[in-house]
Amino acid sequence: MGEIKERMRLRAEWQIDKFKDPTGEVEKFLRNGGSIEEAIKRFGGYIGREKMKDNVGLNTGIQYLIDCICGIGTTTKWDNTNARLGVGSDATAADPTQTDLLDATPTWKSMDATWPQRSAQTAEWRSTFGTGDANEAWNEYGVDNGATAHKLINRKVEAKGTKVSGETWTLSLKITVS
Repeated sequence: MGEIKERMRLRAEWQIDKFKDPTGEVEKFLRNGGSIEEAIKRFGGYIGREKMKDNVGLNTGIQYLIDCICGIGTTTKWDNTNARLGVGSDATAADPTQTDLLDATPTWKSMDATWPQRSAQTAEWRSTFGTGDANEAWNEYGVDNGATAHKLINRKVEAKGTKVSGETWTLSLKITVS
């Protein structure tokens, strides 16, 4: 039997699903918790999927997460009531000392119905950005625990195109602990 080495990892996987959605039907369906696969079948207009791996954990969010685990202070969870996914156009490299997305006016969206979810050791957050939301270059991404607490766990920087009016994009983040 091999030696077990002590190690814990957090792996991030981001996904953006893009739809043509001039009437907002796809946005409404996804915001109400509908699946991406069903939206593709039901509405068409699927543009495609972008995937990204990894990100940078931000010190302030990691420390706050530890406070949540330990029950230290009054903490706000990254749950359906509070969590938001954010996007912005800034392409400055991610650094653990950052505390926010760097775009001057990032767009934050609350969780779609029934999100976040957990499967085994993976947590997943999902937000849908409708035709009038975040119509700009998508270069940076993060998850926070609401407008009041606003503690970001992470920040990812990678160009994934420019969203325009008439499109709905869904952003999801999976974090696996192993």
